[in-house]
Amino acid sequence: MSSAPSQNAPRAAVFPFDNSYARLPAHFFARQTPSQVAEPWVIKLNEELAAELGLDVERLKLDGAAMFSGNLVPDGADPLAMAYSGHQFGQFNPQLGDGRAILLGEVIDRNGRRRDIQLKGAGQTPFSRRGDGRAALGPVLREYIVSEAMYALGIPATRALAAVSTGEPVYRERVLPGAVFTRVAASHIRVGTFQFFAARGDTDGVRALADHVIERHYPEISGAENRYLALYEAIAERQAALIARWLHIGFIHGVMNTDNMTISGETIDFGPCAFMDAYDPGTVFSSIDQQGRYAYANQPGIGQWNLARLGETLIPLFDEDQDKAVDLANTVIKGYGERFQAHWLDGMRRKIGLASEEDGDLDLIQALLAAMQAGQADFTLAFRRLSKLAGDDAAEGEFLSTFDGIGEAMGWLVRWRERIVRDSQTRVERSAAMLAVNPAFIPRNHRIEQAINAAMEDGDFSLFEALVKVLANPYQDQPAFAAYMDPPKLEERVLQTFCGT
Repeated sequence: MSSAPSQNAPRAAVFPFDNSYARLPAHFFARQTPSQVAEPWVIKLNEELAAELGLDVERLKLDGAAMFSGNLVPDGADPLAMAYSGHQFGQFNPQLGDGRAILLGEVIDRNGRRRDIQLKGAGQTPFSRRGDGRAALGPVLREYIVSEAMYALGIPATRALAAVSTGEPVYRERVLPGAVFTRVAASHIRVGTFQFFAARGDTDGVRALADHVIERHYPEISGAENRYLALYEAIAERQAALIARWLHIGFIHGVMNTDNMTISGETIDFGPCAFMDAYDPGTVFSSIDQQGRYAYANQPGIGQWNLARLGETLIPLFDEDQDKAVDLANTVIKGYGERFQAHWLDGMRRKIGLASEEDGDLDLIQALLAAMQAGQADFTLAFRRLSKLAGDDAAEGEFLSTFDGIGEAMGWLVRWRERIVRDSQTRVERSAAMLAVNPAFIPRNHRIEQAINAAMEDGDFSLFEALVKVLANPYQDQPAFAAYMDPPKLEERVLQTFCGT
C-alpha cells in the first residue's frame, strides 16, 4: 500500500518529528505528500498549543501558511494516509482510510506525550475514492471551534493547531471557499484501524497494531498476564468515561461510526456534531442520521456496540481456545455498561451538587431530567442556574424561569433541598463545585453557524474569533459575553448539522 511521496513540496525544519506509525509495516498506510494550493493564508494559529508541542512559534508565524496548507512540508515529516475500515451507520465498509487527511508525523510535546499532527483537506490520497481530498471553510471553522471548546470543557478531544484558507474553491452542492485544518491527536488509530486488518484475516497485522497501541497509549498494561485482554478492558474504560462526559455537557457526536471512535479515548471528527439546547434525550441534529441511530441518549449503547466490533478483531489474541476467547470478550462488553453507568452517575451527582452517595440519587437525577424535558428547559442554563441557586436562594426565580411551567421544577427543588441537607458540603463549597462542572458557555449551534456564515459570505472572522475567545473559559462568568450564554431564539434555531466531507 505504501507509495513513494512526491518531491514537489519543499521542506523546512520546525517540527521535532519522531514518527512511530511510519515505522510500522508498509501496508498500514500509503505515503502521500500534500497537494499544493494557490494562495494560502492563516486564519488562526493556536500559539499556546504550538508552544506546548515544542514547535518554533515565531517560525510558524512566518511560514505557517505554507506549512499548514501542505505547500511546505516540514523537515522530518513522513507524510502518510492511514488505512482503516469501519461500520458506517451499522454497515461495514472494508476500505475507508484517510481520503482527505494526511498525517505529517508525530512529536513528543513538552509534557513528554506523543502527539500526531495531521492536515485535513490536504488533497487526494489512495483512499479518496472519488473524493477531491479537500475541505471547505465552514467545516474547518466548525472543527476548530468545537475541538478547542471540548478541550476547555475538560473533555478528551483532538485539538486545533491551525486553520488555513487555500485561496481555491471546492465543489460540493455549491462552490465554497477551501481550507485546510491542522489537527493534533494522541493518535488517529481507530476501532476501524483494527477492523481493516481483521477483515483481511491479517492476525499478524492486528497483533502488531495492538502492540503499538499498548506501547503508545497503555504502557501500564504491558506486563499484564493477558496483555491484549487488558488492552480491551482499558479501551472500554476510557470509552465509558468519555461518553458519560459527553452526556454531562449535552454533546451529540452525530456520526459514531467505528472509524470515528479512537483507541486513545479522545473525541474525534466534529462534522455533524452539536450541543443540545432544550433537553430531550431523543435529540438528533445530524442530517445524515435519518433514523436517530446516534441520538443523544443512544450514544452509550452505540459505544458498547462499537466496542463489540473491536472485540471481534481482538478475539484471536485473547486465547487460542476460541470459545474461551469469546467469553472473555463478552465479559468486557457486558462490564462496559456498569462502567458507563458509574461514570455517568458520578458526574450527574456532581452536577447537582452531591459529594456523597445515597441510593435515591439516581431517582433524584432522573426526576430533574424529566422536569427539564417536560418544561423544555435549556440543558446548559438549567444546571448553571442551579449552581447559582446552591449558593444563594435569591437565584431560585432565575432557575425556575428556565422551565415552561414550573410545577415539576418546584417539586423537584423540595426533594433536592431535603437531599443536600444530608450532604457534607457547605453552601459555598457546593456552589463552587457545581460551577466548576456546569459550564456557562458551550459552542451553541446557532453561534457556530453565525460565525461560519459571516466568514463564508463576508470574509468576516470577527464572530469566529469572539467565539473561540469566550469558549476558552467556559466555566467562568464573562459579563462582556453574557449574550453567548443564551439559547437561540425561535428564528435562530439550528435543526440540522452537516458532515463536512
